[in-house]
This record gives sequence, C-alpha cells and structure tokens, in this order.
Amino acid sequence: MREERLRATAGLRSSSTLSSWRGRSGRRYIVGVHPLNETELLEVTDAVILAVKRDRSGNGIVVDAAMAASDPSEQTRMRWLAKVRDLGATELHIHRLAATEDDRRAIFEDLRENEVQAS
Repeated sequence: MREERLRATAGLRSSSTLSSWRGRSGRRYIVGVHPLNETELLEVTDAVILAVKRDRSGNGIVVDAAMAASDPSEQTRMRWLAKVRDLGATELHIHRLAATEDDRRAIFEDLRENEVQAS
C-alpha cells in the first residue's frame, strides 16, 4: 500500500488537498487531504479515513484507518483522534467516493495495514 501523488494537480496551488492511495489489490483511491483536527473528523460521514504521518522524505505512512458511518459517535471519534495523534499522524486522508457500506468496507480492508505501524 502506498500514496501516489496526483500528477494532474501538480501545477495547481491546491494540489496538496488531493492525493491517492494504491491499495494492496492494486486499485487506486482518490482522497482529500485535511489537517488532523476534531472539526474535520466530526463532519465526515459515509467515508473511509486514513490517519497519515509523513516521513523525512515527505512520503505518507498510514498509522490507522477507520470507516465513518452516517451517524457519527463523537466520543468514539475523539478517542480515535487521540490514538492516531499519539502515533504521529498529522493528516486525515478521506475517501468519499464509495457509494455503499459494502463498498466502503472493501476499500477499508484494501487500504488498511494489517498492523498499525508506530515507527
């Protein structure tokens, strides 16, 4: 699994707000890149969320993944936010293009690491 910058947005000033991830299956998923904050997290519904940190070279590393339901639990999301922040995450990468719960589950499984990496 790896992040792949979007070449089509390379010259745009807002290019850092879009990226993509290639799942273990080889499928590519477009994501919006957002700061790691509670306001952003509480507003997300029906999406797959990746908590991402950057290494010294600027490469994205997923520290955890979550599925955002249509009826968010603030308490659950705040616990997750604290956990991923402790693991070094600084960004939320949000995939909103899955139409159904089953689609989101498949994408979640394709994009998440088997174990959280804390390096």
